[in-house]
Amino acid sequence: MIIALGLYPGFTALDAIGPYQVFTTVPNADVVLCAAEKGTLADDHGLLQLPIDTTFADVPRPDILLIPGGAGSLTIARESGPIVDWVRGAHPHTRWTTSVCTGAHILAAAGVLDNQPAATHWNFYDELAEYGAHPTDQRIVMGERIATGAGSSAGIDLALTLVADFAAPELAQCIQLALEYDPRPPFESGTPRKATQPIVDLVSMMMGEFEKQYIRRAIQN
Repeated sequence: MIIALGLYPGFTALDAIGPYQVFTTVPNADVVLCAAEKGTLADDHGLLQLPIDTTFADVPRPDILLIPGGAGSLTIARESGPIVDWVRGAHPHTRWTTSVCTGAHILAAAGVLDNQPAATHWNFYDELAEYGAHPTDQRIVMGERIATGAGSSAGIDLALTLVADFAAPELAQCIQLALEYDPRPPFESGTPRKATQPIVDLVSMMMGEFEKQYIRRAIQN
């Protein structure tokens, strides 16, 4: 089984690394990090540098396809970058086409989420709806062959849910235990419904500014 994590400049590390940690524990699974070109790929902070030696052309028909979110995803979705074409071509052949956070925008730009319910980060529901998808506040949305997760931390939940489907629930439980994944957050502020309005407003402002800073940095480079 080939599990391809499709990356691009400006991806969010946790969106990819959470599922990566789960999938690499699955026996006989070939987990591949791929991008449009070979070379070094930076995350949205420019701090994590990943060496990429597999291109999208090298994995045209993965069994599982996952797209992480990140500051670069919204621009790439709007501009229909190479990863959008890869998703569009690979999706008819996948067992699961999936995304974490704003990776859903790339799926939507590829036409995968037309008239489909989908999870993404709560701050970007309107942008996702512009592609014809139907954003929901569910943490994980499982369709017939499409699965989407909400914000970054939902990537682990999504990956465990997928393992339970394509392998076995017992294996997913073993992986969860091996990771000691038993979330107990220190605050009840993990969703807009739970957080106070000032916190929601502050995070929205911070995320908007972070995206602007990423775009400025990308232009300068």
